[in-house]
Amino acid sequence: MSSTHDNMSKVSFAGVLITLGIVFGDIGTSPLYVIQAIIGNRPVSKELIFGGMSLVFWTLMIITTFKYVILALNADNKGEGGIFALYALVRRFNSKYVIYPAIIGCATLIADGFITPPITISSSVEGLNMIFPDAEINTVPIVIIILIALFSFQQVGTQTVGIAFGPIMFIWFAMIGTLGLIEIIKYPQILAALNPMYGIRLLIEYPKGFWLLGAVFLCTTGGEALYSDIGHCGKNNVRVSWSFVIIALLLSYFGQSAYALSNHEGSMIVNEAGVPIYRVFFTMMPQWFLPIGVIIALLASVLASQALISGVFTLVNEAMKLHLWFRMKVNFPTNVKGQVYIPGINWFLLVGCIVVVLIFKRSEHMEAAYGLAITVNMLMTTLLLGFFYRIRYHNFILSLIGTIVLTIIEFTFLVANLDKFAHGGWFSFIIAILFGTMVFVLFSAQKIRAKHTQFVPFADFVPILKDLNDDQTIPKESTHLVYMAMAEDTRTIDSNIMYSILRKRPKRADVYWFVHVEIVDDPYHKSYFVNTVAPREIFFIHLRFGFKVEHRVNAMFFEIVDQMVKSGEVDTRSPYPSLRKHNMPADFKFILLRTRVSADSELNGFERWIVRSYRIIKKFSLPAAEDFGLEMSTVEEEVVPIFIGQKQEIDLKRVHT
Repeated sequence: MSSTHDNMSKVSFAGVLITLGIVFGDIGTSPLYVIQAIIGNRPVSKELIFGGMSLVFWTLMIITTFKYVILALNADNKGEGGIFALYALVRRFNSKYVIYPAIIGCATLIADGFITPPITISSSVEGLNMIFPDAEINTVPIVIIILIALFSFQQVGTQTVGIAFGPIMFIWFAMIGTLGLIEIIKYPQILAALNPMYGIRLLIEYPKGFWLLGAVFLCTTGGEALYSDIGHCGKNNVRVSWSFVIIALLLSYFGQSAYALSNHEGSMIVNEAGVPIYRVFFTMMPQWFLPIGVIIALLASVLASQALISGVFTLVNEAMKLHLWFRMKVNFPTNVKGQVYIPGINWFLLVGCIVVVLIFKRSEHMEAAYGLAITVNMLMTTLLLGFFYRIRYHNFILSLIGTIVLTIIEFTFLVANLDKFAHGGWFSFIIAILFGTMVFVLFSAQKIRAKHTQFVPFADFVPILKDLNDDQTIPKESTHLVYMAMAEDTRTIDSNIMYSILRKRPKRADVYWFVHVEIVDDPYHKSYFVNTVAPREIFFIHLRFGFKVEHRVNAMFFEIVDQMVKSGEVDTRSPYPSLRKHNMPADFKFILLRTRVSADSELNGFERWIVRSYRIIKKFSLPAAEDFGLEMSTVEEEVVPIFIGQKQEIDLKRVHT
């Protein structure tokens, strides 16, 4: 583990500041629209405000603080968070079923990534209409320009983001806390909303009160991004920062509630067309401070988007290492472990965010669509957390009770959010279905290939390889021939590899290498061992590294070879006399096998759909050689057939003429 990462994991002022800039942008900017969404097109009343504020308080306490800051941060995988890090912790105990919550959680978090940046940035930019009430500013072009700038900035890495914007987020939280405290002092009766009975009565007695949970839920939507981003800062820095963040958030929510009730009780905050007459968050600011407040809010909203974008990068990178996402180019823009940049995802998210802005235009329309997908994501995390704590503490009853309680609460939020489907929730729902289907196809294709990949006893082929090595009538393919193998040890070897060496075109070499890569649950693990099948002629290398480690098989392989040369296990000098006398190195060639379902396979309907869908998805995938970090000049790809199901029988009869 890098010293930089170690330093960030320790609690320090710099670590806390960077954490504010990276982790809390999403949940930290919720005050821009939560109270506004709760009031909506309803007259301001004590019942509405006290009830809504009570529900916000207890949601932050139960979901964000208890579930994420306490439970989820304890379920880190060597300092890494997110639904796939959690899946990697529990899959060894029940890989058959826990994959499905992980798939659904992945898809819904990415879907959320298409709407979080537009709603937060739009909410802050619309504050300009409070400064210039008669100008009727069209905020859509401004929001799009900011989105383009934000996504263009991603390639410099979140370390730079944290250093540059950490202080801004500190100013943001200090500002919203101070503004809220001023209003609480003016109307301290609002603190009675701490009583949960106000929230319960709102749900039961207020007209259509239950559906207000869809607006209340917006206060905790950043919880999943918080969990996904802990690898960037360390969970201790996250927890220390949260103690400051939660105070600022509560002061802001209570302050906005106090302001609305004491100044606008009985009035509406939107006109007949549903357009806000004023925005509670900005109206409570002194007039002289309003331009400053809008600028700070705009900068903070950029950070809200940053937290979610970083979480999506982390999630997709983990999914690729677990073979649940097609291969994409991954960059590491800083030397801080856990920070990645995926250009394809970055620009795809940008296009999606611009589409959202063009469709919905205003933040109040986006509020109607926001929250549905992320509610499903939170439910999936709860299921995996329940399984994790059952394994960790060997206490079935306690983990079951906790899981049931959280599931009931979050399922209630999900039902309330279903009301948003017709008002825009369909957008994120469709995105989630598309990504969920893609991940399911890749997972199913992986299972089909593993099920139908045949392994043969390695020992049966060792004499054949030795004889092939000695057969001078066959042209030499390469001095060193390297295959990437699915087989995990030297007891068996992929039948496809033997097919390639012996049957397609005999491939003679002086030394045969078989390399198996295993992705382990420890995020940053790196180790290997070598089995010598035939001294100086046939070697099997087992590489083991974590799902956070960059795929650099080429560099790792030659590092292993260099170590074996020093120990005298292999000779890598050229075997040709004219080159050997000058100590020239031998030639290496990598063979990558690409399996393709044989035309002779008998497929059922489901398998046919999986195979066809998989082929479409693979067209967008990074070449395997580039994914493994292999030198393209020394790599050759071959297509080999695999059979799925029964081989088609062809009833042919020989006719003698």
